[in-house]
Amino acid sequence: MKQYELIAPCHFGMEAVLKREIQNLGYEISQVDNGKVTFFGDAAAIARANIFLRTTERILLKIDSFRATSFDDLFEAVKAIPWADYIPEDGKFWVTKANSVSSKLFSPSDIQKIVKKAMVEKLKQTYHADWFEETGASYPLRISIVKDIVTIGLDTTGESLHKRGYRKFTAPAPVTETLAAAMILLSPWHADRMLIDPFCGSGTIPIEAAMIALNMAPGMNREFTAESWKNLVPKKAWYDAIDEAEDAIRNDAEIHIQGYDIDDEVLKMARANAKLAGVDEYIHFQQRDVADFNTPKKYGFVISNPPYGERLSTKEEMFDLYKTVGRVMSENDTWSFFLLSGYEDAQKAVAAGGNRKKATKNRKIYNGMMKTYLYQYMGEKPPVRRKDKKENE
Repeated sequence: MKQYELIAPCHFGMEAVLKREIQNLGYEISQVDNGKVTFFGDAAAIARANIFLRTTERILLKIDSFRATSFDDLFEAVKAIPWADYIPEDGKFWVTKANSVSSKLFSPSDIQKIVKKAMVEKLKQTYHADWFEETGASYPLRISIVKDIVTIGLDTTGESLHKRGYRKFTAPAPVTETLAAAMILLSPWHADRMLIDPFCGSGTIPIEAAMIALNMAPGMNREFTAESWKNLVPKKAWYDAIDEAEDAIRNDAEIHIQGYDIDDEVLKMARANAKLAGVDEYIHFQQRDVADFNTPKKYGFVISNPPYGERLSTKEEMFDLYKTVGRVMSENDTWSFFLLSGYEDAQKAVAAGGNRKKATKNRKIYNGMMKTYLYQYMGEKPPVRRKDKKENE
């Protein structure tokens, strides 16, 4: 099959975990930038990346990259691209999004118009047509201009990959599925260790953890724009990727995942979402305040996205909440805590609660436009498990 360069955008700060995911699928990385990882792959890679990758927002087929400092430059460079190699005569094509950073071309609407016009002119020459009905498959494009370097990509995904299809019900300020998966993959958690999210909301982190433990591909139950691209991605590529995903599921995995929240209505959403994801039997949701955190297990993981403004009205309430988290951490010092928060005094409040350990690592992550930190407090490693004796973890 023909080789392409594919672009996988992600949350800023998540590039390392996405790179590892792509390499685990067997593809060669060509470049890692802020907020995206680029790699080589064929048509089958387009299907597999969309279905298997947990931490990217979409998969773009890179068409070209060039320098442009004027709209004339942009028009001529776009017109020079052999668009008929990608878009059939009846294809529907448009620039769905354009963004510009530190570049002379900065108007998204003008960029969109110029690119569309140049594409039409090129396709007129190639197909010897004056008008295109655009009644066929959709070929949306995304344009990124950074420091005058234009990158054009065909969007193979459509609706963002964080929309797995299971989250029909959401609580206020939920963490996205892709970010939740990244938080889990950045930790050394394994399915045989207990995982608790004491601020689970609509259940995203526990659900993503269960899917990871079961090796359940996140894109198995949704559709993608490129499924209709008969000229670029054969149907067999999608069928093969789905078959591969189904064969990879580990239904016999032993999983211990719990989700707490103080709001029973929110927990109803979480249970409904887990059922839609097909993992409800693997997660125990319960109404519980983080102050009542208690577990007989000696080793485990807390991976959570505590509130940092949306549910608490005063700074005192915020400080007290994180102080309580600090007390829980000090009382469960063999546990590892991974907390994503935008609260600026998070570490100070956690320390005030009695947790004297400093975060092992603080990873800056942009959750949308909000700067947050993933605070990683590693607990003790459990003793090596003897083969003839099952340890209480």
